Amino acid sequence: MLAWPIGGVGLSSPGPNGQAPSTAGALNAQDDRPVVLVGAGDIANCDIDGGAGARATAALLDRIAGTVFTVGDHAYPTGAAAQFRDCYDPSWGRHKARTRPAPGNHDYLTAHAKAYFDYFGDNAGPDRRGYYSYTLGTWHIVSLNSSIAADRKSAQIEWLRSDLKDNPAPCTLAYWHVPVFSSGPHGSDLQETAHMREAWRALYESGADVVINGHDHFYERFAPQNPQGKADPNGIREFVVGTGGGGQYEFRQIRANSEVRNNRSYGVLVLTLGATDYSWEFVSAAGASFHDVGTARCTSQ
Repeated sequence: MLAWPIGGVGLSSPGPNGQAPSTAGALNAQDDRPVVLVGAGDIANCDIDGGAGARATAALLDRIAGTVFTVGDHAYPTGAAAQFRDCYDPSWGRHKARTRPAPGNHDYLTAHAKAYFDYFGDNAGPDRRGYYSYTLGTWHIVSLNSSIAADRKSAQIEWLRSDLKDNPAPCTLAYWHVPVFSSGPHGSDLQETAHMREAWRALYESGADVVINGHDHFYERFAPQNPQGKADPNGIREFVVGTGGGGQYEFRQIRANSEVRNNRSYGVLVLTLGATDYSWEFVSAAGASFHDVGTARCTSQ
């Protein structure tokens, strides 16, 4: 049964440092009522059934209020302007005004992800760098870019550590495209999975609660774990949600701490973010029955 707060969460323009303002202009800032964050990645591919998958998941968004996240690969195959126009925009584009995206590797197959940044404008963060943060309810939300440098001395990770220090919050969530942990084909590529490990380490050390990724085209939920992939009740729970409509992958080696997996359903992940806890619900597109639901407290509670 679908049960989310009534009424959308409005989006504001980012401040000069890429964050939503911390006063009344923020995404429901200074308000401890639950808020909704909903989305997926790997979305619009008109070469697969004419883009039917993206239309099916966009139809779910039509009836779910809240802020929309995306975790990359919006328009296949190359993230070109025509693919955003002809495949993404008629589906998920209906929710563009409330979308806070993260870029994927296919978005970068168009040089410098130009079409991606042109399409989303200010909602993609400042300076076309592809990483930024904002406030949603009482939560601090971070969107990162897994298609650029993310080593310890990179500008992105230096920014992330500073951002987390400057924005202490009861609960923190981050999202980007390429996962550190996955039981899919990309999860077997050690170079890929290592790319964002420094981001995971920075988030873990700051007490972050949730990470959302895409890249592998399925749904997978992990138990909380540390940067080395060891179970840790104070660790970060990761969701892989590459279920936006761009095709489906088979599972490979099942990773430690993987709790739930499904690769037969397109759908969206709905997160209801409370003042001290969060709940999740994977909602399948019409015609599929897979469902995953749960609740957890934030690590600082």
